[in-house]
Parts: sequence; structure tokens; C-alpha cells
Amino acid sequence: MTDPRRHLPSVDSLLAGPGVASLLTEHPRALVVKAAREAVDAARVNGGAPPAEGWDEAVRAAVVRLAVPSLAPVINATGVVLHTNLGRAPLAPAAIAALTRVAAGYSALEYDLGRGARGSRHAHCRDLLIELTGAADALVVNNAAGAVLLALSALARGGEAIVSRGELVEIGGSFRIPDIMARSGARVVEVGTTNRTHPNDYERALTADSRVLLKVHRSNFQVTGFTADVAVVELAELAHARGIACLYDLGSGLLMNLSHWGLSGEPTVPEGVAAGADVVVFSGDKLLGGPQAGVLVGTEAAIAACRADPIARTVRADKLTLAALEATLALYRNPEVARREIPVLRMLTEDLEGVKRRATALQQGVGAGAQLIEGDSEVGGGSFPGAKMRTWLVGFPDERLAERLRNNDPPIIARVAGSRVLLDARTIFPEQVETVIAALKADG
Repeated sequence: MTDPRRHLPSVDSLLAGPGVASLLTEHPRALVVKAAREAVDAARVNGGAPPAEGWDEAVRAAVVRLAVPSLAPVINATGVVLHTNLGRAPLAPAAIAALTRVAAGYSALEYDLGRGARGSRHAHCRDLLIELTGAADALVVNNAAGAVLLALSALARGGEAIVSRGELVEIGGSFRIPDIMARSGARVVEVGTTNRTHPNDYERALTADSRVLLKVHRSNFQVTGFTADVAVVELAELAHARGIACLYDLGSGLLMNLSHWGLSGEPTVPEGVAAGADVVVFSGDKLLGGPQAGVLVGTEAAIAACRADPIARTVRADKLTLAALEATLALYRNPEVARREIPVLRMLTEDLEGVKRRATALQQGVGAGAQLIEGDSEVGGGSFPGAKMRTWLVGFPDERLAERLRNNDPPIIARVAGSRVLLDARTIFPEQVETVIAALKADG
């Protein structure tokens, strides 16, 4: 018998047909060729059976699918405020405006307008970070893991970095602190146990090769029960008594105390600086509410060493990051403005009645089948582990709804609990409510 796949059309013959040829006037040739090849490959996998909708429509559908950008904006209805899979912190309007303004043309990224000569990108954000944290100097790179790598390379390469076993954490994407430390050229020295580490554990480990005492804030999990650790202020005093540096990987980048809104236990960056750490490292896109960035603040000598290290070049931040971060930091000069304008802070501190009003509008807009439910939201992003925020959700009994909402334009990412699909109003912006209602009605 003849294999049906032998009779599949060639890509060239499909391109020559009038239906597909018309696509070449609307789309780049490379895109249409790729779509035609996908259509043929799909038929080959299907045993050689031609597409039920016809070749022209199959190629057209592939073109439409391939033309859609892979990085698409979505509506976060999960209730996880800092959702790593969904891009963590959404930016404040001021940050978006600054980013757009700089992206539209040239900028003074490495040009000193006052002197009319070459400047440094490291000057951007520096003064604001000093003002807001109380540090003597500051440096911005492209992510927090890169910032830790840089600090360890600058301060401990060729020597020992001493860290508690209970702080050798794994961060997102299976990246582990010991791996980052090893890549820096520092030798990892573990002290204490998983649940208890004492000052004398560090003291006994100190040698002539010791360069850094590293403190890692356990921001993405909790250790409870019979536990003990050494406060960063004690670690800094011990380090300075021996003439070595104290590095504090703080993680989430909290700049203002949120205990008034029921979120406590997460140290702030100014507290880390005041404790005496030579370098405090944190993220820009977590609790700070800005773009992805790694921020180092600390003493002039330590930051200067980081700035001069070759790794600083490999992890440097680009102009868009610096523009968005600078605009975000400027909002913190007025804490109330920051809480109102920075989406992460607004969602974390919003009163429950405001969330309920949004959930009620959603439930009433959809009508039959939508149930108003009280529940919990999460901070996410490895911040405030275990913390829950009361919230209001709209529930639906059909778990297949989650997939249909993901296929919406824009996609809506819901929470699935058992056989129910839940939409958490805390992370649905007010201007998105009508879009969600329309999607649900269209689905129904």
C-alpha cells in the first residue's frame, strides 16, 4: 500500500496556491514559510491526513498563532501578589512612563551632562538608594542572584565565606546559594546545624583565609520549633572585630514597615543597613515593587570593591531597568504616595472592604453560577512566608473554566481548588473587572 504521507504537498506548492500566496502580502515570508511547514508536519504526524479545514485555513491559523508574541500580558486572578510565573511586581505608572520615555530615544545612560563627558551608569539610582536606606553607597545590577555573586567575588574570592547551614537555601528555578557561592570563587564554609546556629559556631570557623560572614534571610520558608540563629548585628560586630566583611542577602527588598497591615517579620532594607552589614543585597521586583534588578547598598569601601570587580560588567543593569527603578524609588520619598501608586504595596495594604467591592461587582456582573467566597491571598515571591491576607473570591463549579480563561485575550490566570475555579479580587485591578466579566459571559 502507498503511504499517504508520500502525497503531502510540498511547502513550495502551498506557497504558490492563491490562498497562502495572499498571506505573503500581509506577513513576512519567513513567517508564512514556517507556518506552511508546521501545517505539513502536523499532517505527517496525523498519518498523512490533510487538515479537515483545508490547507489554506491550516496555514492561515498557523500564521496567526506564530505571529502572537510569546510574552503576553495576563490578568492575575490567583491572589498571589508577587507571582514569579506572572512576572512578579507590576510597575507603577511613574515607572512605566519613565521606562517609555527612555526607550523612545537616546538617553544619558553613561554620559555626564554637567561635564559633557563620559559618565557611569552606576550613578543612576545611587543617590536615591542612599537617601532611602541610610547606606553610604549603592550599586544596581540586573538581578539579586547576580548581586550576591558579585559581592562574594569582590569581597571573598580566593578566601572563605562562612554561612550557617540553616541559610543555604534554594531560590526559584532550582538555584541554590551554595552553587552561587562556589561560582564566585569563594570557598564555602558551613557552620551550625539546620535548625540552630550560634555565634561561637562562626568564631570557631574563622581562619586567616576568612573573608566574609554571610547572612541569608530565609525569605521563602520558615523554620519553627527548636531554632536559633545569629542576628545580622551580631554577625557584623564579629566580622568587623576580625577585620572581615559582613554580607547580608536580604532578598525581598522591603523599604517600608507593613506591620500595620498585618504583615510582620520581614526585615526592611534600612534595618539591614543600620545593623552594620557591609553590603545588603535585595531584589527590585519583589516587595520594593519595581523592575527586575539586584541592588547592593552598604559601605563605600565594599560597594567600591563590587563596582570594580569584573563581574559587575557581566551583570550590569540596562537603561530601561534603571529608568523604571529610579522612578519607583522616587515614590518612596512620600510613603503614602508609594503605598497608593506602587501596585504591590497597594494590593498588600488594601482594606478588605475594597477587595470585597471588586469581588461583588464581578459576581453580580456574571450572575448565575458565580459564588462570592471569603478566603486568603498570598504575598508570594519568597516574601512573608506563611503570611495570609483575608480576601474575597468569586468561585465557579466548572474546573474546565480555568483553561478557557487562559485562552482568553488577554489570558486570565485563575486559581483551581479541587473542582472549583476561584478568581481572587485582590490581584484583579479595578480597570480589569469589566474585562473579566466579559470573558466569563462569553465563556458561559
